[in-house]
Amino acid sequence: MHAGEPPSSLAAEGIVATRCRNPTNFILVEGKLGLRARVRLAVPLLTSRMRVLYVNHTGQVSGGEKSLLEVLRRAAPAISPIVACPEGPLADAVAQIGVERVAIPGMDCSLKLHPRDTAKALSDAIRSGVSVRAATRRHNVSLVHANTIRAGLIATLAAVRRGPPTVVHVRDRLPSSRISTLTLRALGRADLLIANSRYTAASLEEAGVTCTRWIIGNPVDLSRFDPDKVERSAARAAFELEDSDYVTSVLAQITPWKGQEEAIRAVARVHERHPNVKLLLLGSAKFVSKATRYDNRAYLERLHRLVAELGVRDRVKFAGECKDVPAALRATDALLVPSWEEPFGRSMIEAMAMEVPVLATSIGGPSEVITPYRDGLLLPPRQPEAWSTAIQTLIESPLLHAKLAHNGRMRAVAFGVEAHVAELLHAYRHVSAGRGNRSTSEPDLAPVQETSTAFISVPRTLEATPAVPTAHVA
Repeated sequence: MHAGEPPSSLAAEGIVATRCRNPTNFILVEGKLGLRARVRLAVPLLTSRMRVLYVNHTGQVSGGEKSLLEVLRRAAPAISPIVACPEGPLADAVAQIGVERVAIPGMDCSLKLHPRDTAKALSDAIRSGVSVRAATRRHNVSLVHANTIRAGLIATLAAVRRGPPTVVHVRDRLPSSRISTLTLRALGRADLLIANSRYTAASLEEAGVTCTRWIIGNPVDLSRFDPDKVERSAARAAFELEDSDYVTSVLAQITPWKGQEEAIRAVARVHERHPNVKLLLLGSAKFVSKATRYDNRAYLERLHRLVAELGVRDRVKFAGECKDVPAALRATDALLVPSWEEPFGRSMIEAMAMEVPVLATSIGGPSEVITPYRDGLLLPPRQPEAWSTAIQTLIESPLLHAKLAHNGRMRAVAFGVEAHVAELLHAYRHVSAGRGNRSTSEPDLAPVQETSTAFISVPRTLEATPAVPTAHVA
């Protein structure tokens, strides 16, 4: 079938096709089917590439932005991407990939009511929305994909009735409050919401959002996160680590809810029994504006004081922002994800891909990825004693360590970038078809859709590994 032609089965029934005015590349199919029924539906044109405008509210690079960059690197040939974001590291990374960018003001604010900051946030959102709407028209965009909740506010403000469909990626679970509920309901104006976990999607249901939603986990580049491609001794030497050191790491922005304080306290307890244990804190306090929810600079200072108070200055290394994540993970023996809650856990998947055992919070996305004792461990957040016990168990049980490392890599395969991009394309086509039909009737809400997650079993010699005491592991 050529672009602009109806399927042959419809053409045989006398169905005629005309081009829609809608910019999402549909043909409008009208005619008579059988003796009585008349049909009027939109069918996607078979075009070579979909022009997608990706909107991001900040120029900083954190977990959501890393996922976006992975998609941009693998988008061709199906997607012709363009990015709308403020100046900053993200803009620089987009330029390095060779993707076109549109500058927007962005939103540097917390989603909480404040007499000054809330007014500024609304002003920034409106100005950014105007820029996004102009870019959508100028670049003949087929679909707008907002990469974050704040970007979703911008994109839904920019959306017009006959414009391209809007997809919003919900990567965080907002704290329970009236403003959070209003924010999520505002996102319900989008054509499709994509959550990165069931845990995140649940917050939409609790806010009464009825918009169609899918669940697609964050991606990992399995070709880059490959332990065979990084030399371990060189990776450890870069952090001045000894061969005998047992290295735990936290790979996250420096902020209270990521649990660096709890990791320090846990490692300090382990140090009493295993003096060779070390902790790498990989990340920086990158969100430091006055409108940010936490005072992250003060938190970082408090962590330095805590290390001194516990007498583990030589055991804890503040490594700062990590430029080579695969190398940092190759230098690591066990990754800690001690967040108070974790919407998905990108660092978890990256570590699993690098065959690094993962100890993760039991609250949030990690519990949807990890099967305890098989490909990782789940622990209650904000309980350093439970984490110290689990770390000691890994140190003292090489078989358990090997089992989690092996199975972790197998589990991470389901989250490869290629599979992620394929899921996004499926979602784009689904929502584009739905938007095309809206001239006649609203489609029924689609059920939540999840990515497939295959698991490959390990040799039986590793299955007899003793488990961590259940009293300390969720």
